[in-house]
Amino acid sequence: MTGATMAQESHSYQFTLEDCIRYAFANSYERKSMELTGESLEASYEQSKMQRLPSVSASASQNINNNANGWSSSGNIGVGSSITIYQGGNIRNTIEQSRLNLERNEAQMERYDNQITTQILQAFLSILGNQELLKYQLEVLKTSGEQLKQGRARHQVGSILESDLLLLESQYLSDSNNVVDTRINIENNLLDLKVLLSMSPNDDLTIVTPDTENLDGLKDSLPTEEEAIQLALDYMPDLRMSEYDIQLAQKNVDMAKGNYLPTVSANANAGMGILSFDGSGMNHWYSTPTESAGISVNIPIFSRGTTKTNVKKSKIALEQAQLDYEQTQLSVRQTVSQAYRNVVSAFNAFKVSQARENAYSKSFEAYNLQYQYGNITTVELLQQQNNYLNVLNSYIQNKYSLLMKRKILDLYMGKGVAL
Repeated sequence: MTGATMAQESHSYQFTLEDCIRYAFANSYERKSMELTGESLEASYEQSKMQRLPSVSASASQNINNNANGWSSSGNIGVGSSITIYQGGNIRNTIEQSRLNLERNEAQMERYDNQITTQILQAFLSILGNQELLKYQLEVLKTSGEQLKQGRARHQVGSILESDLLLLESQYLSDSNNVVDTRINIENNLLDLKVLLSMSPNDDLTIVTPDTENLDGLKDSLPTEEEAIQLALDYMPDLRMSEYDIQLAQKNVDMAKGNYLPTVSANANAGMGILSFDGSGMNHWYSTPTESAGISVNIPIFSRGTTKTNVKKSKIALEQAQLDYEQTQLSVRQTVSQAYRNVVSAFNAFKVSQARENAYSKSFEAYNLQYQYGNITTVELLQQQNNYLNVLNSYIQNKYSLLMKRKILDLYMGKGVAL
């Protein structure tokens, strides 16, 4: 390339939450790497099943010799085959190990999907929350602008002090700054979401706003705490991965014990030996067919303690895997129980903040009207306005916190995520 850098082509996307998740699954580099690992494990599984079959090979050789009788040449061709009949169960256990590793990788990918889904959900809801906040802030800014315009007119006729006008100007600048900060937050949230989607920062991403007005159904559809825990225990990939670890550890124990047992194999060969002789000026050819077959048994007698040590170490690893499973099961119970209670608490906080937002919104409208008629001071108006903004911020935070916690609980229960 020359010194000039080519501009990267950009694209435009309009995504729902479900679109974001699908796009991330299709484009995540880490997920693609896990898919390649799965393909490799599948190939290993198929290859391990082939170990039950015999191996077959062919050979050919030709030699030239010089001795007292003159020049001669010899050679042979043949076909041989061998098969392992019994190897202490290790062939069967190797096949099972390959299958378990393949299925464990699938569970591991599912765990990754849950993790990236949670991150996408958080970024998506942050955007929604800031967009909703921006909508209210723009309305407040419009009101502040009207208040400032009226304040300047009233100051010119001497009905308010200069200090009141300065307060109105300060409030307008503060409201303007809030709008700028929220817009920056939205851009940062979008950039975070693009990173999670493995999307170019130059791409134009617009999210589709779902209906988030009626959230009462989030509690109505909530199962009991014990039902939620049981659903999670049946679904959580972390628990299934621990189960696979136990089974893999058990196979290692079986394979270690298998080294105490004999190995039985069979072989068969068929060939043709060829000799040519040219001692008297005449060529003479001789061919000798050869055939053989046999069975061999290899019996381990003394391995200097290697097999015994491997069996002991594999049993320790199995016990560790079983302990890890118990710990994972306890962790899942604790996590889901806490997540369930977080949903209940978040719903109560949301209902309280919803009622407060409605009350303070109407109160602010009334104060603004009274200020227009000169019935209250500028300080009283701005105090009520700031109270409203604080309650509004709390309402929006509680709203999207409830959505986030409820959807995470759904994810734990294996229900997927949708808005």
